[in-house]
Amino acid sequence: MEKVILITGISSGFGKQTARLLAEKGHKVYGTVRKVTETDNGVTSLIMDLMNYDSVKQAVSSVIQKEGRIDILINNAGMHTGGPIETSPSENNKLQMDTNFMGMVNLTREVLPVMRKQGGGTIINFSSIGGLMGLPFQGFYSAGKFAIEGFSEALRMEVRQFKIKIVLINPGDFHTSNSANRRNFLAPTDAKDPYNEQYLKTMAIIEKDEANGWEPVILAKKLVNIVECKNPHNRYIIASFEQKLAVALKYILPGKLFGMILEDHYKIKQ
Repeated sequence: MEKVILITGISSGFGKQTARLLAEKGHKVYGTVRKVTETDNGVTSLIMDLMNYDSVKQAVSSVIQKEGRIDILINNAGMHTGGPIETSPSENNKLQMDTNFMGMVNLTREVLPVMRKQGGGTIINFSSIGGLMGLPFQGFYSAGKFAIEGFSEALRMEVRQFKIKIVLINPGDFHTSNSANRRNFLAPTDAKDPYNEQYLKTMAIIEKDEANGWEPVILAKKLVNIVECKNPHNRYIIASFEQKLAVALKYILPGKLFGMILEDHYKIKQ
């Protein structure tokens, strides 16, 4: 059955691959980008910036004017920062939270009245493994993803009466442009910063994990299945066995012991 789908952030990575596959399946796909860019056949691009509420409203309005409905919203767009919580630039921290959380919230709030009136729909929110456990020197990224977790769980209960489904996606490490893009928003390295040595060591491990991660098309194929599923699960953890095991251990082991496992992986000084 053909569905009208609005997906954010289709210029690269998960968004680009997912939009392409959904269009190939015959769905009407509208994807958002921040600037004019070439898109795959069957995908209609919309200029939208999550930091600009007027552009969010305009994007939703454009889809409604053309299609009269939105069956699926995929909140994929986001950005990454990195650095010590104490010394990261405040402007980076605000940008991280405003983009990954409040931008997603504003778009969701624009789509909810549409889905209520049409009698249902599905909203797919991108969290992360980093939304289930705090990652060192990714504190504000994790904080934004933790916020998406709580927001989605609360929203799921509020909109159940309107037949709106809320699905959380928790990707592990994938080989995307995130590492390169994050370098534009990293806290500057400074030998005088008390965190500097540990920060550089841990970020090197994080980038190595990402470089060895899965290709985005693996997650995109899973998203297509979720979109076409009549009764999707509340959550999908799309990650390696080791990362899924880490999530399980987070809830099984005493907090101190699990913390020691994470510290060992990221070579945190004792």
